[in-house]
Amino acid sequence: MAAMYDATWLLRVHARRRLRQLAYMDPEQAQRRVLFSLIRRARRTKFGRDHEFATIRSLDGFRSRVPLRDYDAFWNQYWRASFPRLTNCTWPGHIPWFAVSSGTTTGATKYIPVSREMRRSNVRAGVEVMVHHLANRPTSRLLAGRVFMLGGSTGLVRCAPGVHSGDLSGIAAAEMPGWARLRYFPPRTLEGIADWEEKINRFAEHSLNAEIAAVAGTPSWLLIFFERLAEIARMKGYAASGRVADIYPRLEMLSHGGVAWTPYRDRFAALLEGSGTETREVYPASEGFFAVADRGDGEGLRLLLDTGIFYEFVPLDEIDNATPDCRWVGDVEPGVNYALAVTTCAGLWRYLIGDTVTVVERNPPRVLVTGRTSYMLSAFGEHVIGAEVECAVAEAAAAIGATVTDFAAGSLFPERAGARGGHLYIVEFGAEPGSGRGGIDRTQRMRFAERLDATLCHLNDDYAAHRAGGYGMDAAQVRLLPPGGFAAWMKSRGKLGGQNKVPRIINDRALFAALQTFADAYEHPVGGGRCHRGPTQN
Repeated sequence: MAAMYDATWLLRVHARRRLRQLAYMDPEQAQRRVLFSLIRRARRTKFGRDHEFATIRSLDGFRSRVPLRDYDAFWNQYWRASFPRLTNCTWPGHIPWFAVSSGTTTGATKYIPVSREMRRSNVRAGVEVMVHHLANRPTSRLLAGRVFMLGGSTGLVRCAPGVHSGDLSGIAAAEMPGWARLRYFPPRTLEGIADWEEKINRFAEHSLNAEIAAVAGTPSWLLIFFERLAEIARMKGYAASGRVADIYPRLEMLSHGGVAWTPYRDRFAALLEGSGTETREVYPASEGFFAVADRGDGEGLRLLLDTGIFYEFVPLDEIDNATPDCRWVGDVEPGVNYALAVTTCAGLWRYLIGDTVTVVERNPPRVLVTGRTSYMLSAFGEHVIGAEVECAVAEAAAAIGATVTDFAAGSLFPERAGARGGHLYIVEFGAEPGSGRGGIDRTQRMRFAERLDATLCHLNDDYAAHRAGGYGMDAAQVRLLPPGGFAAWMKSRGKLGGQNKVPRIINDRALFAALQTFADAYEHPVGGGRCHRGPTQN
């Protein structure tokens, strides 16, 4: 196959200009400009008239007129009556697309408006990822190959004339700029495949003949793809080793988002060994593309301040207050756990997206995603947040030399008088050498459970207090799924692949019970030991 024309020089010209712009950007000024531009544009919409946008002159005035809302409030008050034809409702003009988002914890389907302005915002964000990649790798030849997006189905549902709904990846594919299509994989003949298992096989086989320079997707699904890719490459004689470095020799960037990276970091380091591939985290959502990593792994994601999105930060302990002490980039405090609210060029106004973040730096603003507002284990008052769960699982896996493919956690409630409740972790490990399911024997599972429990005691005072002496809560229990187990469970729910994510913390008792029933066929739980405070290192 003839080598592709290297268009990276064009990207490099843009990157130099954009990096200069970012270096001199004033975060407060940029966000004020975005907010008041959005208010001016929407002042004649139904939402703008209802909230007197024409009279708003300050951030305080905006907040006093527009309350915080979640999806249900927007749906019930503004979208449901005229869905699917939203015209001058919460955004001027006609909404051509809806990103279908199934709630990770409950499965309830949401229809998130996507305007043409939001599509352009998402494209700009995608280019921003490449800009920071070039800044970190000046010798990059990223556009000498193809960018492989492992997303959901690109098939869209026609809801009304000129209105379609589907996965965000489908909307992106439908409106992809011509210059991007030239460097995009998969081709149109493959991207509409709805069956995830067929999609994986066909993508893997056809990508062997493409010059893949970048890969993007959710870590859990990328792992499944790379495992299948290695099998097909060996079978077809492309790379006997099955190493990504030998299959995609041009690969230089892996962009990941959607779930926390920490539990997957070691697994991908092994997969990408020898390739020189840079991993770069991004923060996309159905509501918008919010941030990209411009520095190293774990140093925070830089908020996109001038792409049509205004950010607010609501202290998590005030989320249910009528008038919470909301912050913005001008006064947000580093280290505080906030619920993120956004105002966007798709007609979302002070919209609580359900994510929690902490700010690690204010100028420029960088955030770490800590979980979901519903991603907290607190059935017994222990208040364990998603970031603490992610950290504990990653540290427990490192303690036994294992890698985690996926996991979910939920509460176990006492079933008789005098019994205690606790947490159950259902875990799928990578296939490291060993003697048990997923390469983990019983002794390792006990050590994993004990380290997980001890790490949570170290990270969270409330959890430690409830675990002290084993009087308030039992030790964390661990149940295993074999390799491929979570994919099988997601398939059984009709949620296999693409933008569907395994819920990490499940507070829906019926959903968690269904997962436990699924896991019962494989494993009995193994519990940790007594909780004690102190260092969690080896």
